[in-house]
Amino acid sequence: MTQQNDSTHEQDTTLTNRQGHPVTNNQNLRTVSNRGPATLENYDFLEKISHFDRERVPERVVHARGAGAHGYFETYGVVGDEPISKYTRAKVFQDKGKKTPVFVRFSTVIHGGHSPETLRDPRGFAVKFYTEDGNWDLVGNNLKIFFIRDAMKFPDMIHAFKPDPITNIQNVERFFDFCASSPESFHMVTFVYSPWGIPANYRMMQGSGVNTYKWVNQEGKGVLVKYHWEPLQGIKNLTQKEAEEIQQKNFNHATQDLYDAIEREEFPEWELHVQIMEDGPHPGLDFDPLDDTKLWPNDQFPWYPVGKMVLNKNPEDYFAEVEQATFGTGVLVDGLDFSDDKMLQGRTFSYSDTQRHRVGANYLQLPINAPKKRVATNQSGGQMMYKRDLAPGQNPHINYEPSMLNGLKEATQDGKEYTPYVEGNLVRESIDRQSNTKQAGETYRNFEQWERDELLANLIRDLAVCHMDIQNAMIALAAEADEEYGRLLKEGLHKARKESSPSKPLGNIGGDHAPQDAIDKGHNAEPY
Repeated sequence: MTQQNDSTHEQDTTLTNRQGHPVTNNQNLRTVSNRGPATLENYDFLEKISHFDRERVPERVVHARGAGAHGYFETYGVVGDEPISKYTRAKVFQDKGKKTPVFVRFSTVIHGGHSPETLRDPRGFAVKFYTEDGNWDLVGNNLKIFFIRDAMKFPDMIHAFKPDPITNIQNVERFFDFCASSPESFHMVTFVYSPWGIPANYRMMQGSGVNTYKWVNQEGKGVLVKYHWEPLQGIKNLTQKEAEEIQQKNFNHATQDLYDAIEREEFPEWELHVQIMEDGPHPGLDFDPLDDTKLWPNDQFPWYPVGKMVLNKNPEDYFAEVEQATFGTGVLVDGLDFSDDKMLQGRTFSYSDTQRHRVGANYLQLPINAPKKRVATNQSGGQMMYKRDLAPGQNPHINYEPSMLNGLKEATQDGKEYTPYVEGNLVRESIDRQSNTKQAGETYRNFEQWERDELLANLIRDLAVCHMDIQNAMIALAAEADEEYGRLLKEGLHKARKESSPSKPLGNIGGDHAPQDAIDKGHNAEPY
């Protein structure tokens, strides 16, 4: 019998897929060079993400708790002093003053559909533009970065952040176990555990596309672009204590705030800003511009306002509009394009896949999801189909293309297609220039003193109940980011007593004592 190599020997705890294959690389997609793009035959990733997309029915796996509103986007038609057509031919951005209908869904991320809106968590910020060229979805969060940079790790990240599979209670040790083992997450942890992790409501928070996209102009020239929504109502965040006080009174406060403001005709507004960078690896930067765990410094890549969004109409039916609304990062119109951002490419498969699972194969025929223009396809069948997408005068017998019998025809390409050159070996590697903690240190130093105090108090409270190895790893990341950050975290953990359980929401003050408090404070009653 052939001796197995020790490096490949399978143990009882070896990770496998559902076919029983040992998984030798659970960190990286298979890509053309370590920057991407990803390849279609990513079997391990596709099996992993496809199963992940189907884990919960019918509630969204993430972003289950949400609120939404209708409105419009008004374009400025310029980037700085230049016409926007210099950078993109997307019609939604041309012609100053043009208005495009939109629907926006705000959300929390980890917890269920009726969870409190005061929990420490990123917030989703998804915008559907019903453009003249069809729908464009800009799907992002309130925070401008993310925990991970490779989509292969996304199911593991969400599993770690979701409730424990045994107790069904969120557990801070599981959260920090994943984050301490994934150093690229430290910048996001710094934001989430600061007051920026609990926005006061949906109206007074920023939004971001998070991933790097591309703009393409009429000549086929492409540039990298980042999107940022800035609330014209101002930005407000909460401390942990303030959030818990609000939760005692109303765990739907953010949904109610949005609805009531629109009913009062105090319509919330956001200005859309973009950062632009020439396409390419930019070796002079200490980070990769495709890395979604990084901010693009605004002193090098200025923010340019390109339009304004106004929300002026509440949904008429929550389920039909907010719950059945579907978004996808692959929903782009002519003049907008993907970058090779490995999280973006993974999301582009996952989002549309999960919508077909959750809502059905014909989810795009629902009014909230359908474009506000003509649709003609050769697709039919599937659960709850209620019409065929026939063009006027189309031969209904012809559901294929090409045809000489009056079927549908291909459109003529208007602008020149952008065709960047790609070469490299197919590998499963992380990108170079990871610089996992530098920006976390910059963010820490940019915080006001009360924000730094709140960040450290929240981290110390939760890390104090974690395994010592996890504490040490987080201290090391903080010290690498900023000397004071690491020192104060270490001193605080040294003084902190492990007098609570890790089974509680992130940052919660004394929530693990609630079961006993309920017994102690409960009033006796006789049976009836």
